[in-house]
Amino acid sequence: MEQPNFLVVGHVAKDLNSEGWLLGGTAAYSALTARNLGRRAAVITSAGPDLVLDRLLDGIELVCLPSPVTTTFVNVYEAEGRRQYVHPIADSIETDSVPPEWTQIPIVHLGPIAGEFDEEMIDLFPESLLGLTPQGWLRQWDSHGRVFPRRWTGAQSFLPRIDALFVSHEDLVGEASALRGQFGLPRLVVVTEGALGATLHFQGRTSRFPAPETQALDPSGAGDVFAAAFLVRFEETENPEEAMRFANVAASLSTKTAGITSVPHRAQIEALMKNTF
Repeated sequence: MEQPNFLVVGHVAKDLNSEGWLLGGTAAYSALTARNLGRRAAVITSAGPDLVLDRLLDGIELVCLPSPVTTTFVNVYEAEGRRQYVHPIADSIETDSVPPEWTQIPIVHLGPIAGEFDEEMIDLFPESLLGLTPQGWLRQWDSHGRVFPRRWTGAQSFLPRIDALFVSHEDLVGEASALRGQFGLPRLVVVTEGALGATLHFQGRTSRFPAPETQALDPSGAGDVFAAAFLVRFEETENPEEAMRFANVAASLSTKTAGITSVPHRAQIEALMKNTF
Protein backbone atom coordinates (compact mmCIF):
# COMPACT_ATOMS: atom_id res chain seq x y z
CA MET A 1 0.00 0.00 0.00
CA GLU A 2 1.01 3.59 -0.52
CA GLN A 3 2.19 5.59 2.46
CA PRO A 4 -0.86 6.79 4.43
CA ASN A 5 -1.51 10.53 4.49
CA PHE A 6 -3.96 10.58 7.43
CA LEU A 7 -3.24 8.79 10.70
CA VAL A 8 -5.43 8.30 13.77
CA VAL A 9 -4.12 6.96 17.08
CA GLY A 10 -6.49 5.69 19.77
CA HIS A 11 -8.67 2.84 20.91
CA VAL A 12 -11.59 1.68 18.88
CA ALA A 13 -14.50 0.80 21.15
CA LYS A 14 -17.63 -1.26 21.49
CA ASP A 15 -20.57 0.96 22.42
CA LEU A 16 -23.18 -1.28 24.03
CA ASN A 17 -26.87 -0.65 23.42
CA SER A 18 -30.16 -2.48 23.87
CA GLU A 19 -29.67 -4.32 20.56
CA GLY A 20 -26.03 -5.32 21.07
CA TRP A 21 -23.18 -2.99 20.20
CA LEU A 22 -21.84 -0.59 17.60
CA LEU A 23 -18.25 0.17 16.72
CA GLY A 24 -17.19 3.48 18.24
CA GLY A 25 -14.21 5.56 19.23
CA THR A 26 -12.48 8.53 17.67
CA ALA A 27 -10.09 6.23 15.80
CA ALA A 28 -12.91 4.51 13.92
CA TYR A 29 -15.00 7.54 13.00
CA SER A 30 -12.06 9.79 12.16
CA ALA A 31 -10.32 7.24 9.92
CA LEU A 32 -13.54 6.42 8.07
CA THR A 33 -14.18 10.11 7.48
CA ALA A 34 -10.69 10.60 6.09
CA ARG A 35 -11.13 7.56 3.85
CA ASN A 36 -14.47 8.85 2.55
CA LEU A 37 -12.84 12.20 1.79
CA GLY A 38 -10.27 10.50 -0.43
CA ARG A 39 -7.38 10.17 2.02
CA ARG A 40 -5.22 7.09 2.52
CA ALA A 41 -6.15 6.56 6.14
CA ALA A 42 -4.35 4.52 8.79
CA VAL A 43 -5.15 3.62 12.40
CA ILE A 44 -2.98 2.57 15.32
CA THR A 45 -5.15 0.97 17.97
CA SER A 46 -5.45 -1.89 20.45
CA ALA A 47 -8.38 -4.26 20.58
CA GLY A 48 -9.44 -7.77 21.49
CA PRO A 49 -10.06 -10.76 19.22
CA ASP A 50 -13.81 -10.05 19.30
CA LEU A 51 -13.38 -7.33 16.65
CA VAL A 52 -12.60 -8.11 13.01
CA LEU A 53 -11.33 -4.65 12.22
CA ASP A 54 -10.15 -5.29 8.68
CA ARG A 55 -13.82 -5.82 7.78
CA LEU A 56 -15.23 -3.02 9.91
CA LEU A 57 -12.58 -0.53 8.72
CA ASP A 58 -12.32 -1.64 5.11
CA GLY A 59 -9.78 0.28 3.05
CA ILE A 60 -7.90 1.57 6.09
CA GLU A 61 -4.38 0.45 6.95
CA LEU A 62 -4.32 -1.00 10.45
CA VAL A 63 -1.80 -1.49 13.20
CA CYS A 64 -3.92 -3.29 15.80
CA LEU A 65 -2.01 -4.28 18.91
CA PRO A 66 -3.39 -7.52 20.34
CA SER A 67 -5.26 -7.17 23.62
CA PRO A 68 -7.31 -9.65 25.66
CA VAL A 69 -10.28 -7.25 25.54
CA THR A 70 -11.75 -4.34 23.61
CA THR A 71 -12.52 -1.02 25.30
CA THR A 72 -16.27 -1.02 25.96
CA PHE A 73 -18.64 1.79 26.94
CA VAL A 74 -22.18 1.73 28.28
CA ASN A 75 -24.36 4.84 28.39
CA VAL A 76 -27.35 4.97 30.74
CA TYR A 77 -29.81 7.81 30.08
CA GLU A 78 -31.94 9.10 32.93
CA ALA A 79 -34.09 12.15 33.59
CA GLU A 80 -31.18 13.97 35.22
CA GLY A 81 -28.77 13.16 32.40
CA ARG A 82 -26.37 10.50 31.16
CA ARG A 83 -24.34 8.07 33.23
CA GLN A 84 -21.42 6.52 31.37
CA TYR A 85 -19.48 3.40 32.27
CA VAL A 86 -16.28 1.98 30.78
CA HIS A 87 -15.30 -1.66 31.25
CA PRO A 88 -13.17 -3.37 30.14
CA ILE A 89 -10.30 -1.33 28.69
CA ALA A 90 -7.91 -2.59 26.02
CA ASP A 91 -4.14 -2.56 26.45
CA SER A 92 -2.17 0.66 26.12
CA ILE A 93 -0.66 2.01 22.89
CA GLU A 94 3.03 2.72 23.38
CA THR A 95 4.99 5.24 21.32
CA ASP A 96 7.18 2.49 19.87
CA SER A 97 4.06 1.05 18.21
CA VAL A 98 4.19 3.86 15.64
CA PRO A 99 6.12 2.78 12.51
CA PRO A 100 9.01 5.24 12.06
CA GLU A 101 7.91 6.16 8.53
CA TRP A 102 4.47 7.12 9.84
CA THR A 103 5.89 9.96 11.93
CA GLN A 104 6.05 11.93 8.66
CA ILE A 105 2.35 11.55 7.77
CA PRO A 106 0.91 14.98 6.81
CA ILE A 107 -2.21 14.84 9.03
CA VAL A 108 -2.31 13.12 12.42
CA HIS A 109 -5.35 12.93 14.69
CA LEU A 110 -4.75 11.80 18.27
CA GLY A 111 -7.95 10.50 19.85
CA PRO A 112 -7.54 8.91 23.29
CA ILE A 113 -10.84 7.70 24.73
CA ALA A 114 -9.61 5.96 27.88
CA GLY A 115 -6.12 7.33 28.55
CA GLU A 116 -4.66 4.63 26.33
CA PHE A 117 -1.46 6.48 25.48
CA ASP A 118 0.68 9.10 27.17
CA GLU A 119 0.99 12.72 26.10
CA GLU A 120 4.51 11.96 24.81
CA MET A 121 2.78 10.60 21.68
CA ILE A 122 2.41 14.24 20.67
CA ASP A 123 6.18 14.60 20.29
CA LEU A 124 6.38 11.94 17.55
CA PHE A 125 4.81 14.15 14.87
CA PRO A 126 6.64 17.51 14.82
CA GLU A 127 6.07 18.12 11.09
CA SER A 128 2.44 16.97 10.87
CA LEU A 129 -0.77 18.96 11.00
CA LEU A 130 -1.62 17.65 14.45
CA GLY A 131 -5.17 17.46 15.76
CA LEU A 132 -6.16 16.31 19.23
CA THR A 133 -9.47 15.17 20.65
CA PRO A 134 -8.48 14.79 24.33
CA GLN A 135 -11.69 13.21 25.61
CA GLY A 136 -9.83 10.29 27.19
CA TRP A 137 -7.58 12.67 29.13
CA LEU A 138 -10.63 14.50 30.50
CA ARG A 139 -12.09 11.33 32.05
CA GLN A 140 -11.57 9.25 35.15
CA TRP A 141 -13.58 6.31 36.43
CA ASP A 142 -14.25 4.60 39.73
CA SER A 143 -13.98 0.91 40.67
CA HIS A 144 -17.37 0.26 39.06
CA GLY A 145 -16.27 1.86 35.79
CA ARG A 146 -18.48 4.91 36.17
CA VAL A 147 -16.98 7.82 34.26
CA PHE A 148 -16.46 11.27 35.78
CA PRO A 149 -14.78 14.42 34.43
CA ARG A 150 -11.23 15.22 35.52
CA ARG A 151 -8.72 17.96 34.94
CA TRP A 152 -6.07 17.25 32.30
CA THR A 153 -2.95 18.03 34.29
CA GLY A 154 -0.63 17.82 31.28
CA ALA A 155 -2.51 20.37 29.20
CA GLN A 156 -0.26 23.37 29.81
CA SER A 157 2.86 21.48 28.75
CA PHE A 158 1.50 19.79 25.66
CA LEU A 159 -1.18 22.05 24.18
CA PRO A 160 1.35 24.52 22.64
CA ARG A 161 2.44 21.66 20.35
CA ILE A 162 -1.09 21.08 19.01
CA ASP A 163 -2.37 22.67 15.80
CA ALA A 164 -6.06 21.97 16.36
CA LEU A 165 -7.78 21.02 19.62
CA PHE A 166 -11.30 19.57 19.36
CA VAL A 167 -13.56 19.36 22.41
CA SER A 168 -17.29 19.01 22.90
CA HIS A 169 -19.12 21.40 25.20
CA GLU A 170 -20.24 18.24 27.03
CA ASP A 171 -16.59 17.42 27.79
CA LEU A 172 -15.99 20.75 29.52
CA VAL A 173 -17.86 20.11 32.76
CA GLY A 174 -16.72 19.73 36.36
CA GLU A 175 -12.95 19.57 36.75
CA ALA A 176 -12.51 19.26 32.97
CA SER A 177 -13.81 22.81 32.51
CA ALA A 178 -10.36 24.08 33.55
CA LEU A 179 -9.30 23.41 29.95
CA ARG A 180 -11.22 26.51 28.83
CA GLY A 181 -8.58 28.65 30.52
CA GLN A 182 -5.93 27.17 28.21
CA PHE A 183 -7.61 27.72 24.86
CA GLY A 184 -4.90 30.20 23.90
CA LEU A 185 -2.16 27.55 23.89
CA PRO A 186 -2.89 25.53 20.71
CA ARG A 187 -2.86 27.10 17.25
CA LEU A 188 -6.66 26.90 17.20
CA VAL A 189 -9.48 25.38 19.24
CA VAL A 190 -12.88 24.12 18.14
CA VAL A 191 -15.71 23.51 20.61
CA THR A 192 -18.50 21.43 19.07
CA GLU A 193 -22.00 22.11 20.34
CA GLY A 194 -24.21 19.45 18.78
CA ALA A 195 -27.15 20.77 16.78
CA LEU A 196 -26.06 24.34 17.51
CA GLY A 197 -22.89 23.96 15.46
CA ALA A 198 -19.40 24.80 16.68
CA THR A 199 -17.25 27.68 17.92
CA LEU A 200 -13.79 28.49 16.57
CA HIS A 201 -11.11 30.11 18.75
CA PHE A 202 -8.36 31.38 16.44
CA GLN A 203 -5.83 34.21 16.67
CA GLY A 204 -7.57 35.78 19.65
CA ARG A 205 -10.99 35.78 17.98
CA THR A 206 -14.05 33.68 18.73
CA SER A 207 -16.44 32.86 15.87
CA ARG A 208 -19.61 30.76 15.95
CA PHE A 209 -20.63 28.59 13.02
CA PRO A 210 -24.19 27.25 13.06
CA ALA A 211 -24.88 23.71 11.88
CA PRO A 212 -27.32 22.99 9.05
CA GLU A 213 -30.79 22.08 10.23
CA THR A 214 -31.29 18.33 10.19
CA GLN A 215 -33.32 15.63 11.89
CA ALA A 216 -30.67 13.85 13.93
CA LEU A 217 -31.22 10.16 14.59
CA ASP A 218 -27.94 9.38 16.37
CA PRO A 219 -25.21 11.94 17.21
CA SER A 220 -22.64 9.26 18.11
CA GLY A 221 -19.31 9.96 16.46
CA ALA A 222 -20.39 13.31 15.02
CA GLY A 223 -17.66 15.18 16.88
CA ASP A 224 -15.02 12.82 15.49
CA VAL A 225 -16.41 13.17 11.97
CA PHE A 226 -16.23 16.94 12.47
CA ALA A 227 -12.60 16.82 13.60
CA ALA A 228 -11.41 14.65 10.72
CA ALA A 229 -13.32 16.66 8.13
CA PHE A 230 -11.92 19.89 9.58
CA LEU A 231 -8.34 18.62 9.46
CA VAL A 232 -8.66 17.43 5.86
CA ARG A 233 -10.27 20.66 4.64
CA PHE A 234 -7.91 22.88 6.64
CA GLU A 235 -4.91 21.10 5.15
CA GLU A 236 -6.41 21.61 1.67
CA THR A 237 -7.30 25.28 2.03
CA GLU A 238 -5.38 26.69 5.04
CA ASN A 239 -8.66 28.48 5.76
CA PRO A 240 -10.14 27.67 9.19
CA GLU A 241 -13.49 29.30 8.39
CA GLU A 242 -13.93 27.17 5.28
CA ALA A 243 -12.87 24.10 7.29
CA MET A 244 -15.50 24.93 9.94
CA ARG A 245 -18.31 25.13 7.39
CA PHE A 246 -17.20 21.91 5.70
CA ALA A 247 -16.89 20.05 9.02
CA ASN A 248 -20.25 21.29 10.29
CA VAL A 249 -21.97 19.86 7.23
CA ALA A 250 -20.06 16.56 7.50
CA ALA A 251 -21.01 16.17 11.17
CA SER A 252 -24.62 17.06 10.48
CA LEU A 253 -24.89 14.41 7.75
CA SER A 254 -23.37 11.80 10.05
CA THR A 255 -26.26 12.09 12.53
CA LYS A 256 -28.90 10.89 10.08
CA THR A 257 -28.23 7.20 10.69
CA ALA A 258 -26.65 5.16 13.48
CA GLY A 259 -23.19 3.65 13.47
CA ILE A 260 -20.16 3.90 11.23
CA THR A 261 -22.21 3.66 8.02
CA SER A 262 -23.34 7.21 8.79
CA VAL A 263 -19.96 8.70 7.85
CA PRO A 264 -20.57 10.83 4.73
CA HIS A 265 -18.62 11.05 1.48
CA ARG A 266 -17.19 14.24 -0.01
CA ALA A 267 -19.86 14.47 -2.73
CA GLN A 268 -22.62 14.44 -0.10
CA ILE A 269 -20.91 17.17 1.90
CA GLU A 270 -20.28 19.40 -1.12
CA ALA A 271 -23.86 18.98 -2.35
CA LEU A 272 -25.31 20.06 1.01
CA MET A 273 -22.85 22.95 1.24
CA LYS A 274 -24.15 24.32 -2.08
CA ASN A 275 -27.66 24.33 -0.65
CA THR A 276 -26.63 25.75 2.73
CA PHE A 277 -24.05 28.50 2.17
